[in-house]
Amino acid sequence: MLSNLSIKNYALIDRLNVSFGHGFTCITGETGAGKSILLGGLSLVLGKRADLSTLRNKEEKCIVESEFEIGNYGLSSFFEENDLDYEEKTLIRREILPSGKSRAFINDTPVTLDVLSKLGNRLIDVHSQHQTLQLAENEFQFKVIDSLADTKELRKAYSSQLKVYHDISKELTELIEFQGNAIKEHEYNSFLLKELQEAQLKEGMLEELEEQYQQLSNVETIVEQLAQGHHLLNDEQVGVLNLLAELKQVSSKLSGFGSAYETLDGRIQSVFIEMDDIASELENLSEQADLDPKLLDEVNTKLQLIYNLQKKHSVQEISALIGIREELSEKVDATENIESTIADKQKQLAVQIGKLEGLASKISKRRQKIIPELKQQLEKQLALLGMPSARFKIELDRAKDFKPNGKDELSFLFAANKGTDFGDIKKVASGGELSRIMLTIKSIMAKYENLPTMMFDEIDTGVSGEISNRMGEIMFEMSKSMQIFSITHLPQVASKGDHHFKVYKEDKGGGTLTNMKELSQEERVVELAEMLGGKELSDSALAHARQLLN
Repeated sequence: MLSNLSIKNYALIDRLNVSFGHGFTCITGETGAGKSILLGGLSLVLGKRADLSTLRNKEEKCIVESEFEIGNYGLSSFFEENDLDYEEKTLIRREILPSGKSRAFINDTPVTLDVLSKLGNRLIDVHSQHQTLQLAENEFQFKVIDSLADTKELRKAYSSQLKVYHDISKELTELIEFQGNAIKEHEYNSFLLKELQEAQLKEGMLEELEEQYQQLSNVETIVEQLAQGHHLLNDEQVGVLNLLAELKQVSSKLSGFGSAYETLDGRIQSVFIEMDDIASELENLSEQADLDPKLLDEVNTKLQLIYNLQKKHSVQEISALIGIREELSEKVDATENIESTIADKQKQLAVQIGKLEGLASKISKRRQKIIPELKQQLEKQLALLGMPSARFKIELDRAKDFKPNGKDELSFLFAANKGTDFGDIKKVASGGELSRIMLTIKSIMAKYENLPTMMFDEIDTGVSGEISNRMGEIMFEMSKSMQIFSITHLPQVASKGDHHFKVYKEDKGGGTLTNMKELSQEERVVELAEMLGGKELSDSALAHARQLLN
């Protein structure tokens, strides 16, 4: 509940600090005294956008702070989700700086207006006469029925399944679109894939082919040079091996004269062995280096194929061509398997539709079951509020498509008098009738929903006498289980309050200020008497006021 409200430098309010209690609180005051200013200040801590023009002193910041007791509201998860400190006495503060910048805090933690607004909607339900137009809105009508039908958990499950349904539908649409485009590209992609597959590409393949091509295309030069090398090593007169053999004999004779000569001999022996091995290798390579025009042609063909593929796909590396081959393979496979993939997705969608139909049917049955009771309660309450002939026609029809809250079309029609046709509430009901209907609906919803605090802003406009007395009684009954505020101009309503506050203007410091105070019992008598008969208090007005209070 709202336990305290502090406003500084807002419109006609200089400084205001007021505490509120449980039950039914009435707020009265003359027209223009500032009741709407009070509500405007409160709306800032509920998330309404700030307006720089509301600053009383343009050089100072406006601060609105409220304290709410939220221990029984089940809001701990909201605070956790938004990374806020949870306190059973929660402070909300809103600041409007002279620069026009606005800041909001929940328990001293900065928050966005979106978070503030979401919390505000959970703390106070504000209703003014113009908001009675909600009665004609389908969303609000469903909210009324669902409150009584207790469909919250079913709608939660339905909403979860509806998201899955939309996801699958989107995937199916994308698959069908992909199929349409893929069929056009399939033939071309298959051609490209075949080219790459026939090339039998492997990592390092290009380097091997280029090396092989160099050897095959220069085989005569290679053979000639190998022969020359072999001759230099094996010539009988000046061959390197013959000279090394003589050197080896010299070093062998020296090796016995010390470790230095022994080491030298080892090195010469190693050189001889290495050169002898080189001679054998030159001979082997010479035997292998045969002229093979056919093989050269094959290697050249493979190289040109790779070069052409690189040019066609605008890449430089074999690895890039292999990547393109894999990508094309996936596309071709996906296109060839698209029909079965679509069929599988259609089966998933059918299963999901079945789940949604089941949940929607359960929601609809609960709604259908509660409609007669809602209709009866509404008409009974309105009869007590001076509308004995008021009738409602509430019908549910099966919708063609899945809606966010089920699969129902709701028709919520009203007739105020006997013999008149049913019609749209906002078209056939007067302002006073709309106010009484809204109050009745809220009083019924309060029995089924946990509504923490409700504020009625002159919702009793357009009614008087016994009707206003009954409206006051309804709000008083509601206040037994929740905190109720009523900004009213009717003494019959004001007299029902557990607490009575008066909003008034006063001239101070060369200006006009709006202020607010809680009235004592005797002050309430005077206030009610003035509301009944004007400033000139008569004995009858005072007596009537005391009678109302008693």
